[in-house]
Amino acid sequence: MRGNKFCFDLRYLLVVAALAFIYIQMRLFATQSEYVDRLAAAIEAENHCTSQTRLLIDKISQQQGRVVALEEQMKRQDQECRQLRALVQDLESKGIKKLIGDVQMPVAAVVVMACSRADYLEKTIKSILKYQTSVASKYPLFISQDGSNPDVRKLALSYDQLTYMQHLDFEPVHTERPGELVAYYKIARHYKWALDQLFHKHNFSRVIILEDDMEIAADFFDYFEAGATLLDRDKSIMAISSWNDNGQRQFVQDPYALYRSDFFPGLGWMLSKSTWSELSPKWPKAYWDDWLRLKENHRGRQFIRPEVCRTYNFGEHGSSLGQFFKQYLEPIKLNDVQVDWKSMDLSYLLEDNYVKHFGDLVKKAKPIHGADAVLKAFNIDGDVRIQYRDQLDFEDIARQFGIFEEWKDGVPRAAYKGIVVFRFQTSRRVFLVAPDSLRQLGVEDS
Repeated sequence: MRGNKFCFDLRYLLVVAALAFIYIQMRLFATQSEYVDRLAAAIEAENHCTSQTRLLIDKISQQQGRVVALEEQMKRQDQECRQLRALVQDLESKGIKKLIGDVQMPVAAVVVMACSRADYLEKTIKSILKYQTSVASKYPLFISQDGSNPDVRKLALSYDQLTYMQHLDFEPVHTERPGELVAYYKIARHYKWALDQLFHKHNFSRVIILEDDMEIAADFFDYFEAGATLLDRDKSIMAISSWNDNGQRQFVQDPYALYRSDFFPGLGWMLSKSTWSELSPKWPKAYWDDWLRLKENHRGRQFIRPEVCRTYNFGEHGSSLGQFFKQYLEPIKLNDVQVDWKSMDLSYLLEDNYVKHFGDLVKKAKPIHGADAVLKAFNIDGDVRIQYRDQLDFEDIARQFGIFEEWKDGVPRAAYKGIVVFRFQTSRRVFLVAPDSLRQLGVEDS
């Protein structure tokens, strides 16, 4: 009896012990699971913290880069301020009191684009002042220097008759194609800056652009005053130029003759504020003159040019490395006749009148066919016209005469509706005519 009771007590104790063991194991498992969850959460939190730390480090690096860029910008601005303060002090020391508002109704501002050629610039300034002094109120003179060449700056500031502007550009230049000259990019930036200053800051209605290696003719300013009237009357005229690409002595004679051209001549030209407002926002990074010769930019508008140049380019050494100088620039004839432009009727140059005017000249010219065009033209009295088939044929004929062979965007230099006109050793005019030119002029080919 007692033995049975002992066995029962033992089994009871074993059950209680088993239940206690099971309970302890369950608690231990629960504790382990909770620990694992907490450990996973801690690892996830650590990873998140690491990610946030990296993001913070990246932001700090970006901010440091911006701080460095701002510091460099501040240095550039400090340098600009120092130079501007020095400029103001120089102007005040000379007692100059030239406010643009004091100039009464100028025809156009005249700006000479300069950089580092002080000797060239001095020759240019003297040539301009020879004729500008008497009309200074109509043509206020500016020198715009790109960069900080001290000789150019000192020279410009030595003249009380002009206003000095300085373009300081510290942005690095990235050329679009390997081997390109950085100078062409800097020149384009300088042109945009200077023209923005004159048109938008000083509010001139017209600007005449010259370069630091030019002399001007005696009637230069009268010519542009007459051109300003044309520019205002006829919106199909994009600019007035003082230059003829084929203005070499052997190809010109009449100082009174003016022409329309589809090819931008440059080298001493005037444009209006409205035209600049159109061009400025899309101004190119480089090669601005060839850019103006693209049809998409002049959009059917034309340029007035003289037969005899009103500017002479003596700059054999420059960014273009003397390209074409000996053949095309050195022989240019600078006009030496004082033309009374105020008394001349230039209405024939207006778009509606010019097609008939020019068409009549071409129509009266005697056609020449076949080979030996130069010899045939030389032996004929009066004007002649020679039709070319295509660009290669034009280049061959131009080479025989010695005029410019170059084309830009399908247009030969100095051409109007595909026709290039020049004198040939006498008063005789030669018209090189494209296959479609006569139709455009409404001229029947006899």
